[in-house]
Amino acid sequence: MKLILLKDVKGLGKEGELVNAKDGYARNFLLPKGDAVEATPANLKKWKEEKAKEEERKKNEYNEALKLKEKIDSITVTIQGKAGEGGRLFGSITSKDIADALKSQHKIDVDKRKIELKDNIKSLGNTQVDIRVYAEVVAKLNVNIKEQ
Repeated sequence: MKLILLKDVKGLGKEGELVNAKDGYARNFLLPKGDAVEATPANLKKWKEEKAKEEERKKNEYNEALKLKEKIDSITVTIQGKAGEGGRLFGSITSKDIADALKSQHKIDVDKRKIELKDNIKSLGNTQVDIRVYAEVVAKLNVNIKEQ
């Protein structure tokens, strides 16, 4: 029996997928629980329309991410920190510090978890930091650390 899943079903598929299930499993378990609906022509039409809307939404998000990437690639964020001899910072610059500076200096709001630092920045100078803007879109932000 062809079904459209309304929820993730272990061993069968994810929400929104069109799947084949055994008749008994579908009639006795999936349909009564509301985990799936039968793939009638009306339901298939509605499912295809929802898929098209979802694709359009993802395409728009991807285009917005590309615009944000271009904007981030072209800017530099300056952060001040106290440093000792040899340009070593007393503390370190974290992804939260970079996100806060990006928001205050350029009005770009980025989640600190999207900033990919291999290790906290512990010295003065310029550093390039990766920011994951979208699933496969990574922007490179220039961070300039100056002494206070």
